[in-house]
Amino acid sequence: MDKEIRGPLNELADLELELKKSMQELVDIKFALDESSIVVFTDSRGIITYVNDQFCRISKYSQEELLGHDHRIVNSGYHSKDFFKEMWRKIGSGEVWKGEIRNRAKDGSLYWMDTTIVPFLNEKGKPYQYLAIRYEITERKRVEQELKKMMSSIIGVQEEERKRLSRNLHDGIGQNLYSHLITINRLLSEMDHPLLQQMQKEATQLIEEIREISWELRPSVLDDLGLVPAIRSFLARYSEHYNIDVYFDCVLNQRLDISIELTIYRIIQEALTNIRKYAAVTEAMVTIREMDDVVRVMIEDKGNGFDIRKQTPGVGLFSMDERARSVDGGFSIYSTPGMGTKIILEVPISTAEDD
Repeated sequence: MDKEIRGPLNELADLELELKKSMQELVDIKFALDESSIVVFTDSRGIITYVNDQFCRISKYSQEELLGHDHRIVNSGYHSKDFFKEMWRKIGSGEVWKGEIRNRAKDGSLYWMDTTIVPFLNEKGKPYQYLAIRYEITERKRVEQELKKMMSSIIGVQEEERKRLSRNLHDGIGQNLYSHLITINRLLSEMDHPLLQQMQKEATQLIEEIREISWELRPSVLDDLGLVPAIRSFLARYSEHYNIDVYFDCVLNQRLDISIELTIYRIIQEALTNIRKYAAVTEAMVTIREMDDVVRVMIEDKGNGFDIRKQTPGVGLFSMDERARSVDGGFSIYSTPGMGTKIILEVPISTAEDD
């Protein structure tokens, strides 16, 4: 009889020990989270049911002021309605959402949060509460913004220098060479001499080379007439020189800021240079679409392609990505060996930064 009693008692003691261990683990996990992270629980409607001290510290609100409210209390107005709509769509379907959110503290100061939202699901697979774990990244975002401004400034200086050199080559050396060619032609009209013929040929070649260099540096048509005429002119010269037909499809209803036009032009230029060097094709396609407040650019070929996972990004790809970032654009590249490469650039038409 004693053995029969001791058996269940021992099992009960073991269960109590396991329960204590589990409870202690939960306490330790909560302590670790509270010390290292900003933690918020909300119910299925997004109403805040728990906040830790870290969130109160950064938001400048007390727990009493936050509990019972939703996150609109710290909404900075920076993100669009579609941004939050997509977030709620994802977590509402039971998926984890990750992203960066800019909030506004009680005193009006702005701060950035690297956020992960985890839905807790009931037996029907529906969320009954959400856990948001956040890390403040305000300083990182400030440094990123400074780097972006610095890169924009460097690109701007580079483009101005290109423009100056292009003008000097075209209007200075180019015009002088053209004057010399006129003089040589006059001499040839008076006397035919092999040396004069050689001088005529060399001067003509130099003038053409100067024009090519000037065009590569900064096509004047881009400043004078805008992006579309500049691209058409570039594509005509490109096709003539390299025997690659480029199909150009463009729907653009306005002149863009010169920084955006330069970004689009340079990325198309660099992408087509890569196609010429590596794709081994006779055709390519460039598409530009204006969609609401975004311009979408696609450069595509059906050539060699490459494995993006194994390819180390070169200077060209790095340059394109940095140029896209400088105007708040998104840059993506898709490629498959033997199937070709597609580059997509999306640039907001207005790049004004919210304060």
